[in-house]
Amino acid sequence: MKRVIAFFAAVMMLASCCGESSRIIKVNVPERPAGQEDVIALALPPIDTVRVGFIGLGMRGPGAVERFTYIPGAKIVALCDVEPERAESANEILRSHGLPDAALYSGSTEAYKGLCERDDINLVYIATDWKHHVPLALYAMQCGKHVAIEVPAATTLDEIWSLVNMAESKRLHCMMLENCCYDFFELSSLSMAQSGVFGEVIHGEGSYNHNLDPFWNEYWHSWRLDFNKENRGDVYPTHGLGPVAQAMNIHRGDRFTTLVSMDTDPFNGPKHIKARNIEGDFANGDVSCTLIRTHKGKTILIEHDVMTPRPYSRMYQLVGTDGYAGKYPVEQYCLRAEGAQNVDYQSLDGEKVYEGEELQALQAKYPNPILTPELEALAKKVGGHGGMDFIMDYRLVYCLRNGLPLDMDVYDMAEWCCLGELSRMSIAGGNAPVEVPDFTRGAWQKLSGFNYSL
Repeated sequence: MKRVIAFFAAVMMLASCCGESSRIIKVNVPERPAGQEDVIALALPPIDTVRVGFIGLGMRGPGAVERFTYIPGAKIVALCDVEPERAESANEILRSHGLPDAALYSGSTEAYKGLCERDDINLVYIATDWKHHVPLALYAMQCGKHVAIEVPAATTLDEIWSLVNMAESKRLHCMMLENCCYDFFELSSLSMAQSGVFGEVIHGEGSYNHNLDPFWNEYWHSWRLDFNKENRGDVYPTHGLGPVAQAMNIHRGDRFTTLVSMDTDPFNGPKHIKARNIEGDFANGDVSCTLIRTHKGKTILIEHDVMTPRPYSRMYQLVGTDGYAGKYPVEQYCLRAEGAQNVDYQSLDGEKVYEGEELQALQAKYPNPILTPELEALAKKVGGHGGMDFIMDYRLVYCLRNGLPLDMDVYDMAEWCCLGELSRMSIAGGNAPVEVPDFTRGAWQKLSGFNYSL
């Protein structure tokens, strides 16, 4: 009920303000530096062997090292973490697969520079705490390396623009590791959306609803709880937003133009820090909601809640003119049913619902081009959030080895991460509409629809 109330309140706010441009918070789009061009659909010479250096071997890094041992054409060259024992532990993963040790860099917050400066690395894979993502990625690109950055890759507009400008200047790939775009239901639904099964997708929903209370102490020096303590708004928007944005062709013929955000007061957050003897005020509301409007008049609702004990959900919904896809709490598709105009009004079901075996049969008619039976079987064997992490890493290496544009580029990173600061601006402005910058600086119309490079 709270989500419904927040959603319609945001709709009313947006509707009331659209005719009053003076009430919309303007956001500057810096001019593209002289000599730079956009990197839309960037394709570079193939790399026969993708030599990787990993930075950050705490929570997510070791899993990535494990997955890369299964990827053809990938070689793990170097490992870096502030804490030496973590770097050494990651080398044990390589030994368990009969692979040679990687070079280790540790013992200092500057140790990553030695890894980035190596001549035998093509790709730097960053899995540190959020506040170190951008300086590490910028230094790696300065050294001529492609970068893959855990989510969220950036948390402020200044950080986002610095990554966009560096990627354009160096003509390098800068990818955010948004694994949820590679979950099996999302892959199938994207393929169906591309095939027109749902008609035109006009609305989407996504979220990150995950009770983190049992996990706060797992983060190095409590950095994630500290970030929520110090920052208001949707600080972690990309898991819910990424798959929806792909299905709605964002920066591939459409783009975000305006958003409105609001939040609850912080009810549980102060309790979490008090239980851990952390002093100070708590900025982040327990629940935040952001409503986005696109250039083509479509909408997206994004929600964030890591403070309450409701079940895990990424909400994932696609609403089309002729159909619907939804994942939580039940995976289902709904399509227009023949003869629906004669349905008894009291039955409340004017659509054909696909679940279970019928859902699987419908998905089989629209296979995702990247999800071969062999890759799906290997992903489920290797794992990583059920296999989606492996598919993400596999595709990254595959595209680099074949000289193809990446599925997710620096502009995807920018548009999905910008909710962090823009939602804070909207809330601070009394839930006012905020302009969403055009991070492509006009290039979003060069492509038409989302398509995988094969």
